[in-house]
Amino acid sequence: MDEKMIIKSGAFKDGDTIPPKYTCDGDNINPLIEIRNVPRGAKSLALVMDDPDATSGGVWDHWIMWSIEPGTQYISEDTVPEGAVSGKTSFGHERYGGPCPPEGNSPHRYVFKLYALDVMLDLSAGAQKPELEAAMEGHILDEAVLVGKYGR
Repeated sequence: MDEKMIIKSGAFKDGDTIPPKYTCDGDNINPLIEIRNVPRGAKSLALVMDDPDATSGGVWDHWIMWSIEPGTQYISEDTVPEGAVSGKTSFGHERYGGPCPPEGNSPHRYVFKLYALDVMLDLSAGAQKPELEAAMEGHILDEAVLVGKYGR
């Protein structure tokens, strides 16, 4: 049996605080992401980072990407893997937007979700999370989650 797919970061451990460098209080760049145990048969990967604790009345999308090469083992700081396509976040742009919870809120959870897919998605750049989720339906081979916290 194949091992479960793993997503982790050298910047913080699962469940720990995301360093300010990767937030709106710092450089606002994506942290190093490590990917392991992508299932055989995966044609592409997709990545979503969102904040389920957002005070805006719904989940806030911070980073959306798909068409990531399944052999990718690292997404370096402040980069988009070659060939990957970026979707539009809740900030209204097509790039990483770091944690930026309202001051005084208890720390929010930021959930990095990695999906291994059995297809290469035919989605245009700038698609939003609901479109990505619809396109992935029935094509997810495995998924992995990394959670970081941040408060101000």
